Amino acid sequence: MAKKTLRDIDTAGKRVLVRVDFNVPIDGSGNVADDNRLRTALPTINYLVENKAKVILVSHLGRPKGKVVEKYQMAPVAESLSVLMGRRVVKVDDCVGEAPKKAVNRMKAGDVILLENVRFHPEEEKNDAGFARRLAEPAEIFVNDAFGAAHRAHASTTGVARFLPAVAGFLMEKELEALSGILEAPRRPFAALIGGAKVSDKINFLSSLLQKVDLLIIGGGMANTFLAAQGYDLGKSLLEADKAGLAKELIGEAGARGVKFLLPVDVVAAQEAAPGAARETVTVDRVPPDYMVLDIGPHTVAYFTEALKNARTVFWNGPMGMFEIEDFANGTKAVARTLAGIDAVTVIGGGDSVAAVREAGVADKMTHNSTGGGASLEFLEGKQLPGVAALLDR
Repeated sequence: MAKKTLRDIDTAGKRVLVRVDFNVPIDGSGNVADDNRLRTALPTINYLVENKAKVILVSHLGRPKGKVVEKYQMAPVAESLSVLMGRRVVKVDDCVGEAPKKAVNRMKAGDVILLENVRFHPEEEKNDAGFARRLAEPAEIFVNDAFGAAHRAHASTTGVARFLPAVAGFLMEKELEALSGILEAPRRPFAALIGGAKVSDKINFLSSLLQKVDLLIIGGGMANTFLAAQGYDLGKSLLEADKAGLAKELIGEAGARGVKFLLPVDVVAAQEAAPGAARETVTVDRVPPDYMVLDIGPHTVAYFTEALKNARTVFWNGPMGMFEIEDFANGTKAVARTLAGIDAVTVIGGGDSVAAVREAGVADKMTHNSTGGGASLEFLEGKQLPGVAALLDR
């Protein structure tokens, strides 16, 4: 890897500020509902503990918009991390100022503390230099292990690197190596499976993908826009009518480049996006006018599966339907099981896609489950991620 990692720097006995991505869901009882992001950070944290570093963790949680919001406080995260590590992780009441200074001064080698939500300060998202300096002040080394936030030029992802030697943590290293592999030298045929709601969110990414892949499969809500652009009436389905021209251009570009481009041939449509709603499985030219498309149908699953079985690299980002409602989760879970059964490098691009493979019980069958949805898309698009660019070069 072109950037320095933990292996390239002496952290023994040092005060190490580690940017982690602990933006985890908190349930109604105030507990961490899914600790996967905590678990993925453990290799870096444990390495530092074993090397007698003083480990200062910092993360964001939710979108408090620069204000202290009780439900986004880090206390439940510190409690969950303490359980996972089998040792006490002290939660500090702020991320800058006297509170962290005093906490760091009390630390012994191998101790771990977690600073309060960095986004409680508006200066964080503004990448304010003064705030970054205050954040960096108690530390001697900066480790960025938050790939999920690497596409953000914030004080805690890039700003602190101006004041401390900055290297990648093990999770960051793993992410960059996995994504670089499919970007630079994918095994072919190379297939991309893209879902999610909106074409407009992924316009540049889709255009970039067409220059790299042999097969592009579109599902989820964004497939509605492509189908509508081909003249199908999809009833009350959510779609971006103003992007129909762009959808046609992308289909044309795929043809010009010799990229096989697949869309759903049948769908599960319902009167509303709710559990138990009246629903039908119909071909894409038979969607009832008062129904909306909420999942791909069984013929589409078979169609996509057949196309994917010979792929040797697959990148998947975005569900095939509204999979958070069980009635409309079949298509997404079926695709997850398909990827688990093929002989290919399978990289799952964060967010809902990772949740889907976990719910389908096949996460361990994937080559790599990314922790960063937006970051992985921007990286594969060829963009420079600010949080990576700020790290020291080898």
